[in-house]
Amino acid sequence: MKSVLSAKHFHDEEAAYKFVEARLWPNGPVCPHCGGVERISKMGGKSTRIGTYKCYQCRKPFTVKVGTIFEASHVPMRHWLQAIFLMTSSKKGISSNQLHRTLGCTLKTAWFISHRIREAMRVNGLMMPPMGSGGGVVEADETFIGFVGGAKTSVAWSNKNIVFTLVERGGSARSFHVDGVRAADLMPIIRQNLSREAQLQTDEMNTYSYIAKKEGIDHEAVKHSKDEYVRREGDRLITTNTVEGYYSIFKRGMKGVYQHCKEKHLHRYLSEFDFRYSNRIATGYDDLARAEKALKGVRGKRLTYRTTNQ
Repeated sequence: MKSVLSAKHFHDEEAAYKFVEARLWPNGPVCPHCGGVERISKMGGKSTRIGTYKCYQCRKPFTVKVGTIFEASHVPMRHWLQAIFLMTSSKKGISSNQLHRTLGCTLKTAWFISHRIREAMRVNGLMMPPMGSGGGVVEADETFIGFVGGAKTSVAWSNKNIVFTLVERGGSARSFHVDGVRAADLMPIIRQNLSREAQLQTDEMNTYSYIAKKEGIDHEAVKHSKDEYVRREGDRLITTNTVEGYYSIFKRGMKGVYQHCKEKHLHRYLSEFDFRYSNRIATGYDDLARAEKALKGVRGKRLTYRTTNQ
């Protein structure tokens, strides 16, 4: 029996660079400064940093870190790879405190690493195909978590963060931090992410019925107020149990592992849980394949936190 964590790229810095280069540059080095692929050579010498190349078109040196979440980071590449594997293979996430203890880095560094990996997991919505194509079932629901500004009130969910999620049965999940649960808040999301062929299944909230009618989407609802959670109509199973199962994992992670989340960072935590759910065993991804997919998402997503509006 051999542990996946015994792989050389998790322990040797040069092997870690080669591992990342093979995934980000499958056809050979690409200069991040000018985009050139010719007249590039690897630099040698005892004082040269590991993985440094020089482009003789723009005459600038570079490594595979440039233009990625790794840029300007002093964290060893092997530790980045360890952190990516731990975050993508932990079903409910792994806290910065745990990363700090496991990697032997400071808590501040662990927090730095984890937020950048969440950014690598984030998928550009414009690149995603519509959900429910070909008549697939898409479940939708909303939940409330945390407190806006950190203050509690006695008025139900009035000052909580609102999360809206679409889950394609047997497929992917997409979650959004929204301002409310009115049609004006949810309709643009449904319009952008759902195929007109989709079967939308929700609870009995009137907003969903209104949106489905307005958009011409096939819609069925289960009546939780009458203790109805599953209904069968012919060969169709009407339920929201799939999206509620997603929320059970999300809330266990947010409350049990992360415990605290500022409103401005919530979208990245949603990306993390969406990524793991959408790339689970049932969709053909094991832990190693999921980690490699996250690694391929590191390009063009550098975070600096130098401004107050991040």
